[in-house]
Amino acid sequence: MLNTPTTPGIVAGRLPANILAENFSDLHPPLTAHEALVAADRCYFCYGAPCMEACPTTIDIPLFIRQIATGTPEAAARTIFSQNILGGMCARVCPTETLCEEVCVREVAEGKPVLIGQLQRYATDRLMAAGGHPFARATETGKSVAVVGAGPAGLSCAHRLAMKGHNVTIYDGRAKAGGLNEYGIAAYKSVDGFAQSEVEWLLSIGGITVETGKRLGDGLSLSGLKSGFDAAFLAIGLGGVNALSMDGVNAVDMIADLRQSADRTDLAVGRNVVVIGGGMTAVDAAVQSKLLGADNVTMAYRRDKAAMAASEFEQDLATSRGVRILYNAAPKLVDDGAITLARTETRDGKLLETGEVVELPADQVLWAIGQTLEGAPDGVAVEGGKIVVGDGGRTSVDGVWAGGDCAQGGDDLTVTAVAEGRDAAEDIHAKLA
Repeated sequence: MLNTPTTPGIVAGRLPANILAENFSDLHPPLTAHEALVAADRCYFCYGAPCMEACPTTIDIPLFIRQIATGTPEAAARTIFSQNILGGMCARVCPTETLCEEVCVREVAEGKPVLIGQLQRYATDRLMAAGGHPFARATETGKSVAVVGAGPAGLSCAHRLAMKGHNVTIYDGRAKAGGLNEYGIAAYKSVDGFAQSEVEWLLSIGGITVETGKRLGDGLSLSGLKSGFDAAFLAIGLGGVNALSMDGVNAVDMIADLRQSADRTDLAVGRNVVVIGGGMTAVDAAVQSKLLGADNVTMAYRRDKAAMAASEFEQDLATSRGVRILYNAAPKLVDDGAITLARTETRDGKLLETGEVVELPADQVLWAIGQTLEGAPDGVAVEGGKIVVGDGGRTSVDGVWAGGDCAQGGDDLTVTAVAEGRDAAEDIHAKLA
């Protein structure tokens, strides 16, 4: 584990296993059948529904909610999966509060949206638990496609291609498929091994082979993929991590370790934890540090609250769990169990230090200040730290597509990656047909 004790304040098993299990229970327990019917009844089934427009995968939300309301949740799930094959995970981790639910007519009028995310989980869980797969493969085309990266974009692309009758091989450098769904999501958002269950369910359509322990530059080359397959899709994510020249642990690795731990008693956590950053990863690291038993957890973000990447919901979640959020505080020095932060302010659009400093006790510092593209394949155009893509995810190299966090485009969200993988698959299929 990465969080090996380096000071006396950092220990594993600070809390007993039963308390840890309770702390990391489901953030949003699933709706019962009655609760789902009550929630669905609040939907106006709007024509030209704004919720559908706000969904990156354009799920027909009014339709699937109506299907739940009429007692056919399995049909609702098929409606969801036709647009988003990872609809089960997206129902758990998608920031619905800033997407579909934010524009819900009920939210606008009453300040209380229809529970779209929880209704989506209700429907998808029902169908997945029933077994089987809602889609069948078309007649085999004899074409083969390589997908590099088994995260949301790669899995979405692979599934859609397999459904079209193509044979797909997915390569991933980690020991398990799933990408950020397996290694990067807070444990309380995806419990009971759901990420792996979803992968296995997705693969059950057939026509997809997964090879782990292989990544570009380490056993794979783009030229080899081009010569061995009819097309290639790059979904390599952002493997590099921004860092500062100070002591600290990468929060991404901390979260990955936590997700792979059996009971979390082997994870070391400090008494005074400081997380540097203002995004979703920072919130996940901070909340989970508190749940692991840290006495004091502070998130330090260099800009003001309005500039914070984490949503209002995520910020409220952090504070409700006892995390202190310190805005306008930039790290300056980590030394001898403490961190020094410089107070900042924005003047004329520029972030400046005010001259005031704050010192906090910190026996553990976690960095969550963004990730970068790592190992972009030769010949593929990169701009602004991401792979340049055109219509359908086409890269500058003929026969190579890209999508997900590694590619230019939408927000770095699971649901956006799913949409990009699906759309690239459609473009690849059109090219191969």
